[in-house]
Amino acid sequence: MGLSNEGFEVKTAADGLSGLHLAESFEPHVIIMDVMMPGIDGFESCRLLKGEGSNVAVIMLTAKDDVDDRIKGLTLGADDYMVKPFSFGELLARIYARLRNHFPQLFGKLAYGPFLIDDGGREIDYRGQVLKLSPTEYDLLKFLVAHHGVVLSKSTILDKVWGYDFGGEDNIVEVYIRSLRDKLGDKEHRLIRTLRGVGYRVDL
Repeated sequence: MGLSNEGFEVKTAADGLSGLHLAESFEPHVIIMDVMMPGIDGFESCRLLKGEGSNVAVIMLTAKDDVDDRIKGLTLGADDYMVKPFSFGELLARIYARLRNHFPQLFGKLAYGPFLIDDGGREIDYRGQVLKLSPTEYDLLKFLVAHHGVVLSKSTILDKVWGYDFGGEDNIVEVYIRSLRDKLGDKEHRLIRTLRGVGYRVDL
């Protein structure tokens, strides 16, 4: 659900053999694979996938925190290894890291009015100047600009930027909006508009 909310197309399989067949037809960029699966386990599934010369990025998930298991997974071709429990935010960060490494062509630069968004470098240029943004400020401004002209509620922003499992107060959105306005020189709120009781809208 979290990955779908982030805009990924997601397919799931309940066991190793089904996963291998699905990988052939779906041709994913990233496979998130549990080690303990019925039939063919994650180690063997990874070996078979990588043995075919596939460029797919494999992130293995496991409850095993044993160093030998991690070494085994990486030796068989896994590109990353995460031990349960883990945060969704960390998983998402590792997915993007694998995508940038394996498929850099997916991360081009997108222009929106005075904004140039470089997703590969995680930089946003505004009127010829690169903004100094924290990771969350980058994600928030990118989301607002990419949906310019659309009124976005606080709950929508929280779900898309902070994640559906965020448990904090929604006034954090106001704090970050204020910071972005300062960095954009938007003192009169003409760029990031507040629609009271509704949400925010970027006007380019």
